Amino acid sequence: MSHTTPHHANATARMAGTPEDFKSIGIEPRLVKPWEDGLRTGGRPGTFEWWYFDAHLDDGAKLVVVFSTKEFTAIDHALAPTVRIDLTLPDGTTVEKLAELDPKTFSAATDTCDVRIGEKNTFAGDLHTYTIRADVDEVSIDVTLTGQVPAWRPETGYWYFGDHDEHHFAWLPSVPQGSVVATYSVGEYSSTTTGIGYHDHNWGNTMMPKVMHHWYWARGAAGPYSVIASHITAEKAYGYFALPVFMLARDGELIADDSSKVRFEELGRYVDQETGKPVGNVTRYTYTDGEERYVVTFTRFTDLTVANLVDDLKGPRKLAARLTGFDGAYLRFAGELRVELYRGDELVHSHVDDALWELMYFGKARL
Repeated sequence: MSHTTPHHANATARMAGTPEDFKSIGIEPRLVKPWEDGLRTGGRPGTFEWWYFDAHLDDGAKLVVVFSTKEFTAIDHALAPTVRIDLTLPDGTTVEKLAELDPKTFSAATDTCDVRIGEKNTFAGDLHTYTIRADVDEVSIDVTLTGQVPAWRPETGYWYFGDHDEHHFAWLPSVPQGSVVATYSVGEYSSTTTGIGYHDHNWGNTMMPKVMHHWYWARGAAGPYSVIASHITAEKAYGYFALPVFMLARDGELIADDSSKVRFEELGRYVDQETGKPVGNVTRYTYTDGEERYVVTFTRFTDLTVANLVDDLKGPRKLAARLTGFDGAYLRFAGELRVELYRGDELVHSHVDDALWELMYFGKARL
């Protein structure tokens, strides 16, 4: 089925992109500076922030590492830094680690990305080259990520929610695509390999479930193309407003990123049995620019992660979430990315490769 923008919005949701928006945030169109990947919230109550990395590795492994100032379900709390490692080994075995560490061990620069949590965990770089090291229990990773596509953001990278822009969620794809050299170990098993990776940075000042109903987010590379594609659906209070994002680069050069030219489709829907959420087996982004049309299709083959978000919470947080009826879910998929270029009705070329993408579901399922 195709998702459009249903219902009348009770409050506004928008991508910030006016000259006034750029001025108030203090950034410039098209020009990303290293400080934008530095600490933006200070970890203070009422905010969340994280630095995210993922990679497909050439030995068949898949890796995700996230450094956070706190769990996004607990933004009213003070700093409570976490390190997450999700590793799928070449044989399909999955290893998931989440460590909450002493706030006194957290430090982060504001002029560049340099985040440290505990003695062994580092996430540092300059919009081009990053070093990511994480060590939780018997799992350790050591990654160098080198950018192949320049840092980018959609407009300002800020989504504003509310009639006075009082709530925001911000997103910076610092490395839309990069080459990876990685060493990872799980107990006695160790591998050093190469691959393709991605890094982004998110922050905000409101509980995401209050403003977002669900999102698809995907990135990948096929042939000369690199793509980032997302479709965010705002919460009911904002009329389930659709907020699409699309970036396509060819040979490292940006060629398409006007979200108003994107049509999103969700095909082959089914209900995931574990979470009860509707999922599109195929998600498609069609970017039309005059006679040219780019069709970017993600086709699911397997589920890497299927998680009810309440299960990650502990103690009072879990109880509070259950009492409020929160039943958010997170699904990460592996499958095929296909990028097609059409001129009129003629298929000019098509490229296919492996990809990872996710569905984050905060709201009640709209079946």
